[in-house]
Amino acid sequence: MNTVVKDWQIVSVYEAEEHIGDVLYATVVDDSTIRFCKGDYVTTSKIKKINFETQLITTTSGSIYQLLGTGSKAKIDLSDFELLRHGFSPQQINGFNNQNLILH
Repeated sequence: MNTVVKDWQIVSVYEAEEHIGDVLYATVVDDSTIRFCKGDYVTTSKIKKINFETQLITTTSGSIYQLLGTGSKAKIDLSDFELLRHGFSPQQINGFNNQNLILH
């Protein structure tokens, strides 16, 4: 197993009205690859495969993530993707946008 995560979200990334792809945003519980520490947030590369029965996600980079608990879905614009990569949650990003803040 590669990385075990909790408090996860499948984040759909859009450019205008076009769906670019989905990524996983989550908190790390355990990581056998030693890329992340417990409690770190992670934003993955594009999701290649989701198996909700086994709670496993495979990304285009070949990483495997085991999902703990129940997750949720979110949506962001491609122009905000770097904020996600820097640790801001989709909810924080949407809050910034609703306040007309420009952070990038």
